Amino acid sequence: MKKLILPLFLMILFSAELFSQATVPAGEPDPARTGVTTAQQKLKEVSVNKFEDAGFWYGMMPADEGIIAVRRFEGSPLDKEPIEDEAVFGIVEEDKFVLGTKVSFYRRGVASFGIRPVRPIPIEGITKTISVWIAGRNTNHVLELMIEDHFGNEAYINMGKLNFSGWKKITVSVPPNIIQRDYHYNNKMGIMVTGFNVQCEIDETYGNYYIYFDDLRAVTDVFAEENRDLDDMNDSW
Repeated sequence: MKKLILPLFLMILFSAELFSQATVPAGEPDPARTGVTTAQQKLKEVSVNKFEDAGFWYGMMPADEGIIAVRRFEGSPLDKEPIEDEAVFGIVEEDKFVLGTKVSFYRRGVASFGIRPVRPIPIEGITKTISVWIAGRNTNHVLELMIEDHFGNEAYINMGKLNFSGWKKITVSVPPNIIQRDYHYNNKMGIMVTGFNVQCEIDETYGNYYIYFDDLRAVTDVFAEENRDLDDMNDSW
């Protein structure tokens, strides 16, 4: 009898594990399993930036490598889905533009370029994953996300190669080694997005290159934010 119970118990555990993993598409980071450090968490998808205002972003590129231009265009990925909380609470924001970036290379060689916001974009709570829609042009250039914590420490997160055509949603996990909370400071929590970098493949640094950005989002744990004492003092003086 005991010999039958043990295999049955293991089969139930294995089935439960498969079921829990099936709720997340293959190849996508699971926010519920990323950097879990407490027994309680409240995950929520939030909009970080919709790239509606081209004046909020500017391009950066070494002057001896090429010319960069940034502007907005009407358009949107057809597969983009609305944020659940925005639909529930009836929040309507303009979302009809994307941010286009054009790079004109002077010659083949080692090159890189980036786009930056005029000021860092904070994300509430403890960020688990960050996603952005990218319209690529099937090159081997590598996209990097730039983030910064509230103590000024910078980090670069590799978002992968841009070797695809058309719109694609790219999602990355925020590594646990990036400290997002110091329990000594209740007003210093989370991270800020400080821009995107593109490290160019040397064999493809010629002519003009185009890339488009839309709908920067994050899945974040807001448990600590929503359970903070209302009468606590603010250490910002």
